[in-house]
Amino acid sequence: MARFTVVIERDEEGWYVSEVVELPGCHTQAKSIDQLLERTKEAIRAYLETEEKPAISEQFVGVQQIEV
Repeated sequence: MARFTVVIERDEEGWYVSEVVELPGCHTQAKSIDQLLERTKEAIRAYLETEEKPAISEQFVGVQQIEV
């Protein structure tokens, strides 16, 4: 079992959007957080099952919010 970092945002229309930091291009959306997490797991599985082995980033540092 592998562990991935997921960034979750909410768009202008109220959809939750997730992006898997270590897997470029791996993202999905849903109307609820529970549904989003299930869809994100499905997206990760699909990403990892592709015949072309995608590049996986192994050095996530963090997320920071900055006020200016």
